[in-house]
Amino acid sequence: MSDLLKQAENRLNKSGFMNLFSSSNKYEDAAELYEKAAIQFKLSKNWLEAAETYEKLTEMYSQIGSNHEVAMNFVESGNCYKKCDLKKSIEMFKKAAKKFSEIGRLSIAAKHLKEVGDMLEKEKKLEESLEAFTAAADLYLGENTESTANQCKLRVASLAGQLERYDMAVETFEDCAKHAAENNLLKYSAKGYLLNAGICRLCAADPVGVLNACQRYNDIDPTFPNSREEQLLKDLANASEAGDQDAFANALGQFDDISRLDSWKTTLLLRAKKKITAGGGLLGDEDDLT
Repeated sequence: MSDLLKQAENRLNKSGFMNLFSSSNKYEDAAELYEKAAIQFKLSKNWLEAAETYEKLTEMYSQIGSNHEVAMNFVESGNCYKKCDLKKSIEMFKKAAKKFSEIGRLSIAAKHLKEVGDMLEKEKKLEESLEAFTAAADLYLGENTESTANQCKLRVASLAGQLERYDMAVETFEDCAKHAAENNLLKYSAKGYLLNAGICRLCAADPVGVLNACQRYNDIDPTFPNSREEQLLKDLANASEAGDQDAFANALGQFDDISRLDSWKTTLLLRAKKKITAGGGLLGDEDDLT
């Protein structure tokens, strides 16, 4: 493998009159040697060496002018760095996405930005993850792949809620609900998205806004009126407005008995409960929803 790398370096360092007429050939020859070395590194699970060699390959193909190969080798480098250096892996996938965007391969660019979003979320870098999923959603929309775009938008909405960017979360969840309600395969998900939007409104300490939103939600999803989701939002909003912590907890308990609350809802509902005023004062730092 090291011999292949030396051969590649020697090919690049060749000079002379004839080389002036064959510069593209030397990059092609070097690229072939680098690729063979990268494959050998990968087969032997030398992930760092493989990643660095694929990264060098992007430089060779950039000199040749093959942008598609540049993008593909950024992906290969990113996959290898994923085994040993997550930060560099994210960097490579971002570069791949940028290059694929430049050559008009928007769906592939979006796919890699989505992967970046997943990696950043696992690293608890939520702001950066939100940005990656937002960019991915925009690219998918540019290719009219709305279903995949909405998958990314749901991740945006969830992250926005975690980051207390409630206006963004509400708007995005409501947009996803509208899209779902118009799709026969997705329409049963609309109520859940509207419930999430209402929970974000509660976190923003806007119980009246929740009650008003419920009226609009009836127009978005014909199955929302008289649903358990609508009743929960109304009960929570009324309890919040009245400063009734017990009523808030009772409403949640009744809902949770039938449909278990996931961790995202539990986290945000705890925030909403803490904002309930009782006797003119804010609720203390208790951590129990019931």
